[in-house]
Amino acid sequence: MTVRNATVEDLPAIAALERACFPADPWPERFFALGMGGLLAAEEDGQLLGYAVLSSVLDEGSLDNIAVSPEHRRRGAADRLLAGVEELARERALSFITLEVRAGNGPAIALYEKHGFAPVGRRKNYYEKPREDAILMTLVL
Repeated sequence: MTVRNATVEDLPAIAALERACFPADPWPERFFALGMGGLLAAEEDGQLLGYAVLSSVLDEGSLDNIAVSPEHRRRGAADRLLAGVEELARERALSFITLEVRAGNGPAIALYEKHGFAPVGRRKNYYEKPREDAILMTLVL
């Protein structure tokens, strides 16, 4: 499994994975095109396993989105993507990375904590379909 910078050729597969992972409210393909500088792809044998989107303003980073295809979960792709996001953030000399995660998504929260993210706040009713709070987490670099 490798993690690399995504290319324009990856966009249709990334958008399809987004629709599969987040059917209630998927990002359109053009959103991924706008974030190409911080879009990472995890692949194995030429197959897209997952992606992550890191955006930044000045020295502040945001993990905007991360997903792994359901049939490839629990095989280390999310770990590798998060390591790639952190590496990219360090290359850009970012001070920290923040993210939002559904309060009820225990496995994702545990994964982020494993990578050094800590809860720093809560956004009430942030998510829709279903409505749920977001936990704000930050990794200080």
